[in-house]
Amino acid sequence: MKSITINGSQRESVGKKSTKALRNAGQVPCVLYGGDQNVHFSAPELAFSKLVYTPNAHTVVIALDNGDTYDAVLQDIQFHPVTDRILHIDFYRLFEDKEIAMDIPVHIIGTSRGVLNGGVLRRNRRKLRVKALPKNLPDFLEADITPLKIGGKLYVTALEGEGYKLLHTDNTVVVQIKTARTAIVDDEDEDEDELEEGAETTATDGGDAPAAEGSETQE
Repeated sequence: MKSITINGSQRESVGKKSTKALRNAGQVPCVLYGGDQNVHFSAPELAFSKLVYTPNAHTVVIALDNGDTYDAVLQDIQFHPVTDRILHIDFYRLFEDKEIAMDIPVHIIGTSRGVLNGGVLRRNRRKLRVKALPKNLPDFLEADITPLKIGGKLYVTALEGEGYKLLHTDNTVVVQIKTARTAIVDDEDEDEDELEEGAETTATDGGDAPAAEGSETQE
């Protein structure tokens, strides 16, 4: 997984006054959890733009002015309710031998036959929760919609892979093709339906079906 480096400064004071002063100076107060002790630091608000305002998932390298560096992931972020400015960010420290849970974006690939016939693509899950060792975290998950017809669904089990575990039930729908008013019936689908209906009729009527056809011809 790609990583973004955040250059920051360790915070000596964590009180309300110092936090307010940091924000007034364009800095974002942050806390790194997961180690022997929490690490308080700050960094310029612009330093987080590529991490926060993106649909992609990244790990983070926190590089402090005292020479310490930490591998981490974004855990939580607080925005101002009016201005949407970043108020506070929590990070969680990564360790090579410990699994971590993270939301990974889903990328759609292929062209659905159902969409070509007028169906509507509905994305039920744009991100999926994945658990893995840091080195096995994927940048994204691929959802191939090529085989989906109108009414078809792609379940989370189709996105399973080696090295990571999806933290969702097997019946979780990632993508589905919904029927639209302008949708047309696929010829192949129609042929399959006719064959199924014919098979059901033959199985139900047995040997009487040919006789019925003959009586209609005589009339």
